[in-house]
Amino acid sequence: MAFDSLSDKLQNVFKKLRSKGVLTEDDVKEAMKEVKRALLEADVNFKVVKSFVKSVSDRAVGEEVLKGLNPGHMVIKIVKEEMDKLMGSEMTEIKLRPSNEITIIMMCGLQGAGKTTTAAKLAYQFKNKGKKPLLVACDVYRPAAIKQLQVNGEKVGVPVFAMGDNNKPLDIAKAAVQHAAKNNINLVFLDTAGRLHTSNDLMRELQKVVNVVRKRSSIPVSTLLVVDATTGQNGLQQAREFDKALDLDGVVLTKLDGTAKGGIALAISHELELPICKIGVGEGIDDLQDFDAHDFARALIGDMTDVR
Repeated sequence: MAFDSLSDKLQNVFKKLRSKGVLTEDDVKEAMKEVKRALLEADVNFKVVKSFVKSVSDRAVGEEVLKGLNPGHMVIKIVKEEMDKLMGSEMTEIKLRPSNEITIIMMCGLQGAGKTTTAAKLAYQFKNKGKKPLLVACDVYRPAAIKQLQVNGEKVGVPVFAMGDNNKPLDIAKAAVQHAAKNNINLVFLDTAGRLHTSNDLMRELQKVVNVVRKRSSIPVSTLLVVDATTGQNGLQQAREFDKALDLDGVVLTKLDGTAKGGIALAISHELELPICKIGVGEGIDDLQDFDAHDFARALIGDMTDVR
């Protein structure tokens, strides 16, 4: 599982700190070197690591800490507090419009990130909460993309709106919203084609969908970026460029059950200040979980930091 290796390395550092009855400034510096190395190996962005280590070090080398009764505990507590600051302390939920008002969520990202399966899983979750979702096949470029969405929709018991691959994504999106309004559907997921953030024409296409649908229907369009966590720091650049183009509302990190090191979560939260709404930890319908930044930080630091 992603983060396990990082957690193990951090806890080894903390074990050494706790074993010392007295801490010197050199002890703290050495510990921070190990923390820095562990974070970089976990693919955390260098700027984020540098800022984090500096914040911890500045607080940890003070006389009050080093000469305290339990200096090791105090340093670990500082690490936890700074990790909470880094990640943000609250769980971010996908915001829906009230009552039966229609919510439109556009799924975007690179091809292969898991947009289609994520859209189906989200639709399934919200259906179980009493919403009436609709999956919309706006990917008219990838062969069998529409069929894939239809198969996923059937698996989760959610209807799929499709107009074939000879129509423009914008026209499909507009028609889908009209269909939703006529059929008491209150949650619409637009499954768009995968695209590189460097593809200007395709990025403009997404902007047009958001702007025109919002203008025609008077309904705001939320944008969720789906990022494959195994792409590491490339995922940060993706998020940065998609955010510039679309003013993203949130991020879903997928494939955190595989070889992902997980550092991308820290970078997206801290450097871009984008909320991570969900994480994908498997291929099953129920393998899309809420992302709680506080729980994430606690998992990294471990139970041994349960200090007051």
